[in-house]
Amino acid sequence: MILYHGSNVTVSEPRLVEQNRYLDFGYGFYTTTNKTQAIGFADKVTKRRKSGERTVSIYEIDEGTAFAECSILKFESANEAWLDFVSENRSGNYSGEAYDFIYGPVANDDVYTTFTLYTAGVLTKEQTLEALKVKKLYNQLVLTSEKALSYLKFIGTVPEEEF
Repeated sequence: MILYHGSNVTVSEPRLVEQNRYLDFGYGFYTTTNKTQAIGFADKVTKRRKSGERTVSIYEIDEGTAFAECSILKFESANEAWLDFVSENRSGNYSGEAYDFIYGPVANDDVYTTFTLYTAGVLTKEQTLEALKVKKLYNQLVLTSEKALSYLKFIGTVPEEEF
């Protein structure tokens, strides 16, 4: 499996870094199989940090081996379990089981408003899930442990002309 990570720098040696905000799947190194999504994230990070250059690092992982030897939580769609998990993580209240890998849809900018309305109590869980069905949700694979990171092999960066 090929994975991408968008940033303002090349990340040839991924590591787990404390984050300054609560993310969809909690603490970890975020990747995606979607190059376009990673390029968009590289744009956002570079603008937000006002330093570096938009960069998409490329990795390879043998998911058969990695997923067999590590714990994985997988969400196939933006369903009720995914919504509960992301809500708990984004609020900083997740206290469940720890996993080496977490895979599933991204609650990206396209769904941010819907998600905000849900967490504010304006939308019910059912209304939120229904609204998310019409959104194009990309994926993310988050590596949350040193063990998971050990399976990731850096293979280069996306050339600037592909941005």
